[in-house]
Amino acid sequence: MSGTSLDGVDGALVEFEGDRLRVVGFQSAPLPEALRAELLALNASGADELHRAALAGNALSRVYAEVVGRLLDEAHLAAEDVRAIGAHGQTVRHRPGMFDGTGYTLQLGNPALLAERTGIDVVADFRSRDVAAGGQGAPLVPAFHQAVFGRASTAVCVLNIGGIANLSVLGADGRVLGFDCGPGNALMDLWCDRHTGQPYDADGAWAAQGQVVPQLLDRLLSEPYLHQPPPKSTGRDLFHAGWLQAHLQALPGPAPAPAPVDVQATLTEFTARACALAVDAHGQGSAELAVCGGGARNGQLMRRLAALLPAVRVHATDALGLPSQQVEAAAFAWLAHRTLQRLPGNLPQVTGAAGPRILGALYPA
Repeated sequence: MSGTSLDGVDGALVEFEGDRLRVVGFQSAPLPEALRAELLALNASGADELHRAALAGNALSRVYAEVVGRLLDEAHLAAEDVRAIGAHGQTVRHRPGMFDGTGYTLQLGNPALLAERTGIDVVADFRSRDVAAGGQGAPLVPAFHQAVFGRASTAVCVLNIGGIANLSVLGADGRVLGFDCGPGNALMDLWCDRHTGQPYDADGAWAAQGQVVPQLLDRLLSEPYLHQPPPKSTGRDLFHAGWLQAHLQALPGPAPAPAPVDVQATLTEFTARACALAVDAHGQGSAELAVCGGGARNGQLMRRLAALLPAVRVHATDALGLPSQQVEAAAFAWLAHRTLQRLPGNLPQVTGAAGPRILGALYPA
């Protein structure tokens, strides 16, 4: 898995026994800086982007192959011991239902090259079938969250905070709701990189030094997407540098522009509030919010979530037996396993698709 945070590639080695799974290995690798910058640039239109996207997909697949190699070495396994790789690819555009009534979602990668490099079957392109069936193509992880974290007779919320934040509501009656609730780390990382040179605000320490700018927070929270009913999904197509800059420029004068540290504090508060609003509106009375993704390691963000949701116990998914950084990579192993069994991987009530669909395409080794 390489998510919208663009902070690296995570790989999980997962063993399945029936419907049960166990993570037996985990590895991460940073993205080379030039590749990270190119993937970020490809989120917007630019010169010769078809050529650049193809080469970026090749480069990303080589990083994937490196992570697979590390997993095999760590577990003392050969390629033939692994049934398949579930490779999500890097999302650079996500526009379901738009333009022609179908729209598209685009994840860069070269699954054929990954199969060639590793000698292992690859399952890729998970989202496009759901979009073809009228769905959002996202989020896909709620079905996995239900399989791993769901509990009989108890509602549980699972919040994945990657570049974008998505919420899974695992109802006490077994029903599942899920949707993207707004930005996760994307805006915080962007601002931190621009003003400190660091790719992310470690533990939220920089944000904790600032003061929230009320006028800016109010503007950010007025974003119509936050108030749309699910099913819904979003990405950097909406929450990008231009979106933030427009809100900053619209602040009333003649007051001076807010200090960068105060903008960081405001972006962290905005992320927390967008997530808390989603839990308040759709959490079905859950008393527990399990957080995964990079945001689970942002102490300031986690503290603000806990403060905004006083009746909810907020903790990382580690407390439920699956470390927060491993969840999404394990989810795509689970989805690949579903594909090989010819079982649906989407939840129509989550994505809005016309029905359950088998997701992904197989690239044999």
